[in-house]
Amino acid sequence: MRVAPLDVSPVAGEQLGQLQQLWNQVAASNRFYQEKLGASGLAQPPASLNEFSARVPFTTKAELVADQNRNPPYGTNLTFPLSHYTRCHQTSGTQGAPLRWLDTAESWAAMTLDWVEVFRAARVGPGDRILFAFSFGPFLGFWLAFEAGQQIGALCLAGGGMSSSIRLRVLLENACTVLCSTPTYALHLAEVAAAEGLDLARSSVRTLIVAGEPGGSLPATRERLSAAWNGARVFDHHGMTETGPVTYEHPEEPGNLVILEKSFLAEVIDPVSGLMVPEGSSGELILTTLKRRGSPLIRYRTGDLVHARRTSRLLLCGGILGRVDDMVIVRGVNLYPTALEELIRSLPDTGEYRVTLDTRGALAELTVELEASAPVAAALADRLHEALALRIPVTAVAPGSLPRFEHKARRWRRLT
Repeated sequence: MRVAPLDVSPVAGEQLGQLQQLWNQVAASNRFYQEKLGASGLAQPPASLNEFSARVPFTTKAELVADQNRNPPYGTNLTFPLSHYTRCHQTSGTQGAPLRWLDTAESWAAMTLDWVEVFRAARVGPGDRILFAFSFGPFLGFWLAFEAGQQIGALCLAGGGMSSSIRLRVLLENACTVLCSTPTYALHLAEVAAAEGLDLARSSVRTLIVAGEPGGSLPATRERLSAAWNGARVFDHHGMTETGPVTYEHPEEPGNLVILEKSFLAEVIDPVSGLMVPEGSSGELILTTLKRRGSPLIRYRTGDLVHARRTSRLLLCGGILGRVDDMVIVRGVNLYPTALEELIRSLPDTGEYRVTLDTRGALAELTVELEASAPVAAALADRLHEALALRIPVTAVAPGSLPRFEHKARRWRRLT
């Protein structure tokens, strides 16, 4: 059986209607997609979701980057004249060259409502006070989340331009009930609080809404976060600048993400063959934006590795498992960074860590630096050997000696 056969999902009819509207708009004026849709051989919008999936080619980030390089600064993936666009955002560039992304007022409003749904699923609403603990750079998610927070009637506090110490004081002095950040930065704030004698047990924070890294769905990282924040609930979600918010955590199944299916047509494929995977298998998440029509994505290869399951909703079990291109092979063993993080976070008395992949020799070698005591580092080496059948050297380093990250953590480095 396929993962969520497209034409039998509970929202298939609504998705098909949205897709056909998107098709008509894009085919009429979007230069980037006119050629790609023409290559499908379909003279009219698809008659079914399965026909769409079988006939329409994928979109890759490399194609989008090349298009923007040929047609600077915004490329040709624009459905309307430039005068219709009111927002410009940019990807982080952590997975290659950054992309500029334009939005119309209509697209922005649709994505804001998706973020409102994220807050509602997290049971955040009027009376809550939300600290957005990040600098408001060019990335889309910060701005959407802040605007959605205002729409639900919460008191929104922008944490841009502040040190970690100041953010903690703002959080405590304003009795914030919700913290929005990456998982890594939430752990770092707890470290800073301990170092400065700030008792987080005095805080009013009851919910941590995290994104930007897979850690928000990893059990060991979630437990570490909740313990650091006096038992606060950890609520994961994910999205991208190219797509907007895509998922929110299932309220009754922590660690599993729900696809916002009224805004996205989702598929899961084998990243090599491009075919949909059998249910119960992992694969690459493919997304079509149904409501973001000013600069849409059609069958976009996200590069995110997921494990999908259909109930009344389409779930990503365990959240985002990693990146398809993140897998490394070390002495014949396939290893994803999330597997290593789960093992590290499951040990008590560990701080930040850094992983070095050395591919200069005939065989790739992995080493780990860990902020912990020597016995804890030795215990991690034993655990890695037991779980992965690999002997990975683990070096204990002093607390606070490894880099900290406000945005996406970059813990892996490669020597070539």
